[in-house]
Amino acid sequence: MSKATRANTQSPAPRGGDRHDLIRVHGARVNNLKDVSVEIPKRRLTVFTGVSGSGKSSLVFDTIAAESQRLINETYSAFVQGFMPTLARPEVDVLEGLTTAIVVDQQRMGADPRSTVGTATDAGAMLRILFSRLGEPHIGPPGAYAFNVPSVRASGAITVERGAKTTVKATFNRTGGMCARCEGRGSVTDIDLTQLYDDSKSLAEGAFTIPGWKSDSQWTVQVYAQSGFVDPDKPISRYTKKEMRDFLYGEPVKVKVNGVNLTYEGLIPKLQKSILSKDKEAMQPHIRAFVERAVTFTTCPECDGTRLSEGARSSKIEGISIADACAMQISDLAAWVRGLDAPSVAPLLDALRQTLDSFVEIGLGYLSLDRPSGTLSGGEAQRVKMIRHLGSSLTDVTYVFDEPTIGLHPHDIQRMNALLLRLRDKGNTVLVVEHKPETIAIADHVVDLGPGAGTGGGTICFEGTVEGLRTGGTITGRHFGDRAAVKDTVREPTGALEIRGATANNLREVDVDVPLGVLTVVTGVAGSGKSSLVHGSIPAGEGVVSIDQGAIRGSRRSNPATYTGLLDPIRKAFAKANGVKPALFSANSEGACPGCNGAGVVYTDLAMMAAVATTCEECEGKRFQAAVLEYRLGGRDISEVLAMSVTEAEEFFGAGEAATPAAHRILGRLADVGLGYLSLGQPLTTLSGGERQRLKLATHMGEKGGVYVLDEPTAGLHLADVEQLLHLLDRLVDSGKSVIVVEHHQAVMAHADWIIDLGPGAGHDGGRVVFEGTPAELVAGRTTLTGEHLAAYVGA
Repeated sequence: MSKATRANTQSPAPRGGDRHDLIRVHGARVNNLKDVSVEIPKRRLTVFTGVSGSGKSSLVFDTIAAESQRLINETYSAFVQGFMPTLARPEVDVLEGLTTAIVVDQQRMGADPRSTVGTATDAGAMLRILFSRLGEPHIGPPGAYAFNVPSVRASGAITVERGAKTTVKATFNRTGGMCARCEGRGSVTDIDLTQLYDDSKSLAEGAFTIPGWKSDSQWTVQVYAQSGFVDPDKPISRYTKKEMRDFLYGEPVKVKVNGVNLTYEGLIPKLQKSILSKDKEAMQPHIRAFVERAVTFTTCPECDGTRLSEGARSSKIEGISIADACAMQISDLAAWVRGLDAPSVAPLLDALRQTLDSFVEIGLGYLSLDRPSGTLSGGEAQRVKMIRHLGSSLTDVTYVFDEPTIGLHPHDIQRMNALLLRLRDKGNTVLVVEHKPETIAIADHVVDLGPGAGTGGGTICFEGTVEGLRTGGTITGRHFGDRAAVKDTVREPTGALEIRGATANNLREVDVDVPLGVLTVVTGVAGSGKSSLVHGSIPAGEGVVSIDQGAIRGSRRSNPATYTGLLDPIRKAFAKANGVKPALFSANSEGACPGCNGAGVVYTDLAMMAAVATTCEECEGKRFQAAVLEYRLGGRDISEVLAMSVTEAEEFFGAGEAATPAAHRILGRLADVGLGYLSLGQPLTTLSGGERQRLKLATHMGEKGGVYVLDEPTAGLHLADVEQLLHLLDRLVDSGKSVIVVEHHQAVMAHADWIIDLGPGAGHDGGRVVFEGTPAELVAGRTTLTGEHLAAYVGA
C-alpha cells in the first residue's frame, strides 16, 4: 500500500463544524428576562421549567424560536418578505448555534366553520384522492368529494386568436362535493327577524337591534336608509311586499351614500356573510349572545350534516362513502384502510395508513376527520399539529413544544414522552416548556427559571441534569418529589345534581349524581367524555359559573386592570378626588397621549425590514397626556398606579385616602389566585398560559353562583402553584359553594371529596362511568387506569 493510500485511511482531523453542539444565548432581556445567559445542548431533550410567569416562554419562544424564524425569513428575497409577517429581533446580545425552529404551540386551530380535523391535516386530501380512484360510481376528480368545492357550470362564446380570430362556443363544468343547501357547513340557519329589528319603528328612528348597528352609523344603517329601495321614515311593519323583499333579500347592487359608492345588500345575506359565516365560539361575548338569540342552527336536511352533495355521498368503496369514512372514529378508519387491497394506489394507502396510525399513536384515535377544528382543546390542537412532524425526514431541526402534556391523563403522558424521545433520537433538538414531573424526568438537560414570577423571576436558577435538579434547592427541585396524600376524611355532600340519560358526543346514556357542597373531580383518559358530561349535561344557567379553557382575547392595549373591570372603580376614584371626568384616566379614551395614542410605544414600519417599536418620547411610555398625570390619588398619578403590582395596589386601595372598596375586592381575588406579582398595566399579550387561566378564574370568582365548574385549572401551573390552587378550591367549598373540576392532575384527584371516573377508553371505548366514590376507595380498588396511576402517585 502506498503512503498516500495509508494517509487517506486515517481518521480525519476534527472540523470546525463539529464544535457547534450548543445553542448559546447571552444577555437575553425579552419581557422579564434579566440578562439571561444559557447554553443548550443540541440533539438532546431540554425541558424548561419554573413557576408560571418566570420567563420560560420569553426565553424559548420569544427569544430562541423567534430569532430562528426571523433569520430564516431574511433568506427570502425582499419581494417575498413583503408578504410575510415582519419579526423584530429579540432583545439579546448574542444568539449562536441556532437551527431551523419548528414551533408546535397550543394556539387553537382556525375556527372557520368549514375547517375540520380532516382539512387541517393531510388525511382529508388523501381520502379524497382515494375515493376519486376507487369510488363506485366514479363521479369525478378529488374535488368532487370536497365539501369546500362548489359545483360550477358555465357556457358562452369565447374568441380564439389562432391565425384568424374565431368565435367558439364553449361550456365549462366543475363537479364539486359541496352541499348546495348548507354550502358545506353541515348546518342551516333559521333567523328570528324580531331579534334583528323593531318593526314598529322606522330606520330613521333606530329600528335595528343588531349589536353595533346604530341609527347614526355611517356605513351600515345609512346604506339601507339612503338606498332608495325602502322609505327610511316609514315603520318596517308598513313596508310593501316589494320593499320587504328588497330589504331582507335584495341582490348586491351599487348605491351612492353621502357621495360615496357602496354596495347595498339584503339584510339576511348581509348578516350571513358578516356574522353567521364565523364560528360562534370565536365571537365576542355580546355578538355570540345576539347570535344565540336570533339564530337557530339545525342540521342540514339535504346532506344530513355531512356537508357533502348527493353525488359525493353516493360514491362508495366496499359499501363505505367518504361521508361514512370521515364520521368514523379514526382508530376504526385506520383499521378499514388497512383492510383495503388496491395495488393501483398502494403508495397512497401506505401514506394514509401512516397518518391515521399517527393519530392513534399520539392519543387522538378517538377523534373523527369531520370533527370541526374549532372544537379541539389547546392540547388536542397541539397534538394534531405534531402529526405532520412524526413522519418527517428532517433532522437537525429544533422542535419547540409548549406543555405538550396539557389535557393528558397520566396514562397518555407516557405515550407523549415516547414521541418526544423519538423526535430527539432522529437527531433533532427538542425544547419543551413543561411543569409535569413525568416529562421533566425524561429530560437530558433541565433549565429552571425563577426564582419567582414576573419581576421576581427572569433568572436562571439551575442548569443541569434531572438528578441535579432534585438536590439543587430551587422551588422546582423542592417540589419535584411532592406527593399529595389521600384525605383521611372527606366532606359530606349537601345534595346532588342529577344527570340522567346523558348522550352528548360519546356518552352512553350516562346516569350519575354529582354531589353538591363538596369538591368533585371528573377524570378519565383524554376523549373519555369528561367535558361532554360536565359542559354538555350540567345546565349553564342560574347559579352555575362555568370557567372553560377558552383563550382570553385581548390586544396589547388590554391588561389585567381592563380585563377584570378593575380600571372602572380606579377611574371613578381618580375622577371624584380631582373633580374631573373618568374618561381622562383611560389610555384608550380622552386621556391618551396624542403621540402614541395611548399605546406607550410608537411602531415604525420599515417596509420589508422588521417593524421597530420605540418608547414614545412624548409620554415616556406612560401612555397618558402630561395634563392627566397632574391629577393624583393618595399621592400617586394614574400611570404610577398601573405600574403597581397587585400586592402593592391591594394595600394602596385598602386604606387611607385612596381606599376604594370595589377595587380592593377585585385585587383581593387576583391575590387569591396567586397573581400578586402581576402589574396592573402589563399587556395581556405578555402573560403566560397559566397566568391567563388564573386571571379568568379571578374574574369569574366575583360572579354570584352556587356551583363552580372548572376545566383543568392546573393547566400551565407549576407544582408549587398547584398547592395554592387547592387551598383556593377549599376556600370556595368551605364558603358554601359546590366545585366540579375536570382534571388529570393526581394532586387534585387526591384532594377531592368525590371522584367520577369516565372510560374505560377514549371515543366509542369510553362514555361510561367506571367509578364513583372517594379517592381512598379508587386507590384501594385500582379497577381503572386512573386508580392505578393515582395509587402509584400516592405510594399506596
